[in-house]
Amino acid sequence: MGSSNLEGTRINNRLPFAREGFPFIFIGSFFTLLFLYLGLMVLTVLAGFLSLFTMFFFRDPARETQVSEKSVLTPADGKILDIQHLKNGNNPLGEPAVKVSVFMSLFSVHVNRIPIGGKIMGILYNPGKFFSANLNKASEQNENNRIILQTGDGRRIVFVQIAGVIARRIVCWIKAGDHVRTGQRFGLIRFGSRLDLYLPDDTRIIVQPLHKVRAGETILGYLS
Repeated sequence: MGSSNLEGTRINNRLPFAREGFPFIFIGSFFTLLFLYLGLMVLTVLAGFLSLFTMFFFRDPARETQVSEKSVLTPADGKILDIQHLKNGNNPLGEPAVKVSVFMSLFSVHVNRIPIGGKIMGILYNPGKFFSANLNKASEQNENNRIILQTGDGRRIVFVQIAGVIARRIVCWIKAGDHVRTGQRFGLIRFGSRLDLYLPDDTRIIVQPLHKVRAGETILGYLS
């Protein structure tokens, strides 16, 4: 894999939290201790609560991925928001596709994982708006980061990190040309967001809307 050492530590993180959360955790802890020292108990409790929530938000649990070669995993924790069959090529995949949307609430693990192993063919960042991520127009109009992947047998998929009304920071640790494995960490989105996955039209989808899913573990479907 062609990632830098810093990106590699994030992809292969062994800590309980994503490294992007450390500044927030340290700042919150500092003010909690400061307010405690000054005897400001209301502010101490508030700062302590925010610090604990920040730790909870940036948690990065270890996940074991054991799937077949054709399995496609969810790239994000949360719930299945929608499944659409797109019969024309007017979508990021450029051909008839199945679109699976996953909504991440504030309480979801926000570290994203590779849905199926292959080679990263391209990454395209698109600035945009910040509508609520559970709205359909968020797919087209919100700030997003598109990742194009080609599997070992030449199939193409596209997965898109989409910012939400609160999420204002998309993080991606991979780049074009990287060879990635199923379930590998590849980025995160801060504070509530959405991830859309575009699969070939003949993919066999086995999940339903409102199903709860876990990145790197839950199988969405199988490529043909």
